[in-house]
Amino acid sequence: MLGAYGVTVVSVLNYKGGVGKTTVTANLGADLAYRGRRVLLIDLDPQASLTFSFYTADEWDTQLRPSKTVLHWYDSFNWSSSTKSLGDLVTTPPRVNALVRQRGGQLDLIASDLGLVDVELDLAAGLGGSRYQTFNPDYLTVHRLLADALGEGEFAGYDMILIDCPPNFNMVTRTAVVASQHILVPAKADYLSTLGITYLRRRLTQLVEQYNGVAGPAPEACINPEVLGVVFTMIQYAGSNLMTKIGNYIDRAGETEVPVFRQNVRESKSVFADAGELGIPAVLAPHATQNVEHDLKQLTSEFIARTRI
Repeated sequence: MLGAYGVTVVSVLNYKGGVGKTTVTANLGADLAYRGRRVLLIDLDPQASLTFSFYTADEWDTQLRPSKTVLHWYDSFNWSSSTKSLGDLVTTPPRVNALVRQRGGQLDLIASDLGLVDVELDLAAGLGGSRYQTFNPDYLTVHRLLADALGEGEFAGYDMILIDCPPNFNMVTRTAVVASQHILVPAKADYLSTLGITYLRRRLTQLVEQYNGVAGPAPEACINPEVLGVVFTMIQYAGSNLMTKIGNYIDRAGETEVPVFRQNVRESKSVFADAGELGIPAVLAPHATQNVEHDLKQLTSEFIARTRI
C-alpha cells in the first residue's frame, strides 16, 4: 500500500479548467524542492501544461514524446501483456534543478501527452464503459494501476508526489485519486468554481464507497483520500465591492465543509499565463512580482503544515 515508504501523494484536481490548477502544482513542487524536499510531479492532464512549465515544446518533442511520457505506461497496460516500469519515465528538468539542488532538493517529472485522451476511453472500455462496473474482475486492477506503481521501492526516496489531474473525474483521474492520501482543489472565487467543489466532493465520496465495497472490509485494502483544502487563485485585490463578492464565494466554499486554505494567490499574468521558455516557475523566477512570490511561498508553508512533510 502507499505510505509504506513514507511518501505523501497529493492529487491536484478541479472539474473546471482555467482555475490555476497546473500553476499551483508547478509552483508548489518547485518551492518544496527549493526547501530541500525531493519532489515528483506527474502530469496526467492531456494538455500537458505542467510538462511545458519545465520543458520547451521542442524538448518535449525530441526528448520526451518518443518514449518518456506517461502515455507509454498506460498504453503498455492496455495493449501488451506486461506494464512498463513507471520509474523508467522519470525525468529531471535541468533548469529548475540548477536552482533547487543548491538547497539540497530535487524536482523530477513524469511528462504528459495529448494521447491520454484515448487512454481514458481504453481504460473505461475495459471496465464495461463509463459506469466502471464494480462486478468486473479487473475493477481493482485498473483503479490501482497508479497506486501499485507508486508503491514500488524506486519511489521511496521522494518526500512528496504531486499529481496534476485532468479537469474531469474519468478513469485516469480515478487512478490518481486511489493513489493519493490527499486531494488539493485550486479554484477561482466565482460561481462555477464553488459549485464544482460540491460536485467534486460528492464524486469523491461515491468513488471511495464504491472502491472500498469491492476491496473488502480490511482497513489496509481501503482508500480514504482527505480533501486537504481549497486554494483560491487569481484573486483581484481591487475595490470594496469586488472584495465583498470574492469573500462571499470563499465563505460559500467553507459552508460545504471542505477546508479552505487561508492563503490565496492573487491574479498575475506572469504567473497564470501560458508557461514560458524559462522552465522555472514564478516562485523561483529571478524577476517575479514580489507580492505574487509572497503568496506562493506562504501557500507552500501552509501546505507543508497541512501535510506535515
